[in-house]
Amino acid sequence: MNHRRFLIALAVAVSFIVPALASAQSAGVIRVVTDSTFPPFEFFKDGKRTGFDIELMETLAKTMGKKIEWTDIDFKGLIPGLISKRFDVAASAIYVTEERRKVVDFTDPYYPGGLVIVVKNGNNTILKSADLNGKHVAVQVGTKSVNYLKEYFPQVERVEVEKNQEMFNLVEIGRADAAVTGKPAALEYVKARPGLKVIDKPVSVELYGFAVRKDLPELTQALNAALKKSKLDGSYDKLVKKWLDSSAK
Repeated sequence: MNHRRFLIALAVAVSFIVPALASAQSAGVIRVVTDSTFPPFEFFKDGKRTGFDIELMETLAKTMGKKIEWTDIDFKGLIPGLISKRFDVAASAIYVTEERRKVVDFTDPYYPGGLVIVVKNGNNTILKSADLNGKHVAVQVGTKSVNYLKEYFPQVERVEVEKNQEMFNLVEIGRADAAVTGKPAALEYVKARPGLKVIDKPVSVELYGFAVRKDLPELTQALNAALKKSKLDGSYDKLVKKWLDSSAK
């Protein structure tokens, strides 16, 4: 009988200790999810994850005395991953929107962006946003581009794809008349693709922010404090110059 009581007591103790250990092990780690297919913000080069978002998040984590555990998934799964508490932060060139604010929190905006149109060189039928109506336009699933076109350009024939790269490929081979995506990535891509161009007039003006689980307000506050510090000590400006200044030219 005493042996049985001991086993029960031990089981109860372990049930408390294991979660405590798990919490202690993860206390110094931020679980960050991304979709590394969006240069210059996040992508793989020589087998290594890199880009503006990646280095900025690592910089913020260092300031906070934390380490990052990175995970890659498709863009459409980023917000659901936060809601289900699989991850703490999503860092993947995410535009801050009121719809997303309903289910996740955002840090202070860390970079201005916007949606632009990418077409083939020589395309003279699409010169501005209104020209998209009636055209086949490639967009990435789960991005602001999808809902923006739904709301403001209902006559567009959307061609929804999983990866950012696929949008540009469809335009190149003529299966889509245009692609709508974030300006920095569009400018970065066409630099290496002389057959494509970015329309000068933007479709919209947006702001990028890191998405954070709603039940972690202290993490959002800490990230904001670290972001402010990075702007004061010059580390933020160095990353902008390294990754984004060339894309904006």
